[in-house]
Amino acid sequence: MNKVLVSLLLTLGITGMAHAAGDAEAGQGKVAVCGACHGVDGNSPAPNFPKLAGQGERYLLKQLQDIKAGSTPGAPEGVGRKVLEMTGMLDPLSDQDLEDIAAYFSSQKGSVGYADPALAKQGEKLFRGGKLDQGMPACTGCHAPNGAGNDLAGFPKLGGQHAAYTAKQLTDFREGNRTNDGDTMIMRGVAAKLSNKDIEALSSYIQGLH
Repeated sequence: MNKVLVSLLLTLGITGMAHAAGDAEAGQGKVAVCGACHGVDGNSPAPNFPKLAGQGERYLLKQLQDIKAGSTPGAPEGVGRKVLEMTGMLDPLSDQDLEDIAAYFSSQKGSVGYADPALAKQGEKLFRGGKLDQGMPACTGCHAPNGAGNDLAGFPKLGGQHAAYTAKQLTDFREGNRTNDGDTMIMRGVAAKLSNKDIEALSSYIQGLH
């Protein structure tokens, strides 16, 4: 059952994600404003801002497009992805600009943090085994055992991501504050089965995963 679900999601991801055709070299000249929060090479020094370095190009492009659509002043509820800190910042950028920025950050090498030893065992259990008794699949099905993600399908790289950022995203998915996971609502479905302690352990484990 889980294999069938993952296969379906991969198919949906491959056919439904935006085409990424960016120029990383051109993108390097367009990310100056991004560096203040995400680091010049995409390795954010602040735990509340995501690391973009090494992230899948397809996934990055979709997020940029969603944030541009959802964070524009006056955007209606339910459109795109709302990120308060980025309100209006992407408005002047063209589709090609977004593709180039995604290509640049994707081409950079991501850094890896450390997992809290007290949380690692529980985090690994959730990441690799899910909660099958509650219908929650393992994270490895979409994000790979090493957290590298699946760029072809548009599933993001998780390994090395700041624990604080991951925890916020999981909480936002659980509470319905983030909704750009597609019609299948897979992340909202997964996060709905995670307690606060689960999210803390899973996020810490992911921070040290590589």
